[in-house]
Amino acid sequence: MVTNELESGTTIAYVLGIMVDGLFQQTNYQAAKALMGAVELRHEAISANLAHVETPHYKRVDIDKKFEKQFVSMLKGGASEQFSGLRPTVSVDQLSKPNRSDGNTVELEKEMLALNRNTLQHGFITDRISGTMARLKLAITGRS
Repeated sequence: MVTNELESGTTIAYVLGIMVDGLFQQTNYQAAKALMGAVELRHEAISANLAHVETPHYKRVDIDKKFEKQFVSMLKGGASEQFSGLRPTVSVDQLSKPNRSDGNTVELEKEMLALNRNTLQHGFITDRISGTMARLKLAITGRS
């Protein structure tokens, strides 16, 4: 009898392990995870821009534009394993032009708008990931 209970418990643990792995390998979860990294990095870039708003010759930085293109391409492809290798990077924003005589390319108003947009994106992605965690909790405990 003890052996059957042990085997049953082992089987349940194995099945739960497969369910958990499946939940974290879903394309939506992997995409949200990749986006969360980009949002966090963009927040750091915006913070740096705001800190240097008065620094002469400072060049505005942002997430490299290649990241968005790669992300959209991977999302259309639908393969969740592609997202694990996707890493955003920060680079100088080549499109921003100096609007002052000291050569600084940071515009306070635009940075504040970018910060607000980034905060909203962070909240949305956090909700998506929290929903995944809530489904996991429901699968394990049977309660939400």
